[in-house]
Amino acid sequence: MSSIETERSKKVRIPRAVYVLGAAIFVLGTTEFVIAGLLPEVAADFAVSIPKAGLLISAFAIAMVVGAPLLTVLTLSWPRRATLLGALGLFAVGQVVGALAGDYATLMVARIVTASATGGFWAVAGVVVVGMVDPAHRARALSLLMGGLTVANVLGVPLGTLVGQQLGWRATFWIIGAAAVVAAVAVRAVLPPGRRDTTTPVSVRAELRTFDNGRLWLSLATIAVFESAVMGTFSYLAPVITDVAGMEARMVPVALTLYGVGSLLGIQIGGRLSDRHPWATTYTALGAIVVVLGVITVAGSVPAVLLAASLLLGVVVFSAATPLNARVFMLAGPAPTLAGAAGTSAFNVGNTLGPWLGGLVITAGWGFRAPAFVGALLAAAALVLGLVSRALDARVVAAERKPLVSCRE
Repeated sequence: MSSIETERSKKVRIPRAVYVLGAAIFVLGTTEFVIAGLLPEVAADFAVSIPKAGLLISAFAIAMVVGAPLLTVLTLSWPRRATLLGALGLFAVGQVVGALAGDYATLMVARIVTASATGGFWAVAGVVVVGMVDPAHRARALSLLMGGLTVANVLGVPLGTLVGQQLGWRATFWIIGAAAVVAAVAVRAVLPPGRRDTTTPVSVRAELRTFDNGRLWLSLATIAVFESAVMGTFSYLAPVITDVAGMEARMVPVALTLYGVGSLLGIQIGGRLSDRHPWATTYTALGAIVVVLGVITVAGSVPAVLLAASLLLGVVVFSAATPLNARVFMLAGPAPTLAGAAGTSAFNVGNTLGPWLGGLVITAGWGFRAPAFVGALLAAAALVLGLVSRALDARVVAAERKPLVSCRE
């Protein structure tokens, strides 16, 4: 029977709309990270320091933390198709405002607007994807959605940076804005009104009741700790490559490309294994992250080891992200929209805290390998939280069975 079920799982078709939503995430994800490659151009244009220009990155992450649940609540009574199209429209407006910005403050406002739209789109897109597929294939479908962000890092960010360097950073904003309009047209085409996944969501009160579940809060905390471990290391990988391993600066893109290739593999692995073995996938991936970050800490000075670790890090990080994300929707039950927004916020809490913690230990004089050491500790903490989550699941299942047993007696 198991072999037959496995064969059926292989043959399952993911709806076309999932791929379209993943493509939209590619557009949104590109604008989130491409600014990092354009900091010198932006700083020179507005006569500000590069650290001040770098606040455009932090502001985006913070705005997603706050904006994702806020925009979700404000649009909760809307049909989900309308919410997705509205978020893409707001995102496009933000890109246009950014492209036309005459000063740094205006560009900062534009980044905050686009971040809020991005967070809202992420949350609702996750709900729509979950509603389109059988629960047995939920993690695989969500992995395809997250794959859009992975491709953004591998392809969108380098191309956006290249365009910005050759034609000016504003050209990158214009192109991404136009791509958002194209994405909106595609979303409108594949999500016509009347589909089951586009019906009006439940009430705000019902969505808020979801957060009475302590296991959901624990799941969100696990995501934040996990993402802090990853981003704290990833943000300072370049100086490890050049200063610790002694490689030339041209090897930084090579290492980042290896990480991107690994992340694509990780998305596939996580998506295919998480539905059938969610806990085993989670524990194995988080444990592997501890090991890989430990290797970077101990042997990061060896170029070949560091490059191999970059590839493996991408694999294990995205193998873990898929089941962690899917668990939020599983715990949310029939009211997943606000929980999905909270999941997006949790990832961005990690995006904010990780680089900050990494910067602290570097400033303290611990060296460029210190963020990887801190990351290993955080990944171990996320693993412990995962073990606690499973124990709580077992306790809930046992409590639900007790009344049945007593009735039989």
